[in-house]
Amino acid sequence: MPTKRRRHSPLRSSVEDITASRRVPKTAQSSSEAYRLAFTDEVFMTSEETRGVRFQLEYMKTEIRLKERNIRSTVVLFGGARIPAPGKPAWAARNATQKKNLEAASIYYEEARLFAQYASLTSQALSYRDFVVVTGGGPGVMEAGNRGAADVGAPSIGLNVVLPHEQAPNAYVTPELSFLFHYFATRKIHFLLRARAVAIFPGGFGTMDELFEALTLIQTGRMERIPLVLFGSAFWHKVINFDALVEAGTIAPEDMSLLSVVDTAAEGWDVIRQHYNLPEVTLPAPRGDSAGSS
Repeated sequence: MPTKRRRHSPLRSSVEDITASRRVPKTAQSSSEAYRLAFTDEVFMTSEETRGVRFQLEYMKTEIRLKERNIRSTVVLFGGARIPAPGKPAWAARNATQKKNLEAASIYYEEARLFAQYASLTSQALSYRDFVVVTGGGPGVMEAGNRGAADVGAPSIGLNVVLPHEQAPNAYVTPELSFLFHYFATRKIHFLLRARAVAIFPGGFGTMDELFEALTLIQTGRMERIPLVLFGSAFWHKVINFDALVEAGTIAPEDMSLLSVVDTAAEGWDVIRQHYNLPEVTLPAPRGDSAGSS
């Protein structure tokens, strides 16, 4: 999706000057890094001194694109990249136990896909301005979230980050809403800046990071209280002993009310629907393709 057209100005644009600068005869002077326009000089733009500028640019690019689409609010899906679709092998398993557990966890892929359908059908009734699905844009639960939106013809957002290993955006992110970040911090801002709800499925360090960041922001009053929904009661009760935190006095008993723990997409969406007094939506009948098909 192209950015908005520039308003008319009698002054030359930066685009025109970039083109003109590339037509300058090659000399020792014009070939020097010093002669490059500052904003086309990769050495300068990636220097330590311009880190603040890069941070601002990463924030602005995504912000401008979302505003152009009139996207006001989102539903965020976090969860494990290693969880396969039903019927697919556990590509990340390192041993037989992990393979068994990850393939059993494929139920969360399907629930994330269905949950995204609930959110996206609600968003459809609001002209795709509110409750738009956003994920980290990668595989596993993230793919399931974007896929659920695509199932019902809705747009969805993917916020990828550059990792040491190659990772392409999943195929279900709306191409015009597929973003790539260098800074985790800028990406985190865009995850929560428009969030009306956060759905958190089983996952690893990244999922835990996002869960506790959102919890901390709400607990400390830095963010308004929105539904935080944990999917998979057996998983969460096993991996995090919230009751022990209460018993230790390191969180208040009432802090437990910041979370809702559910097992199905219908239960999870109902928490959000009741919180915002949204109308009920009905999912379309299955089309015969399983979550494991492509």
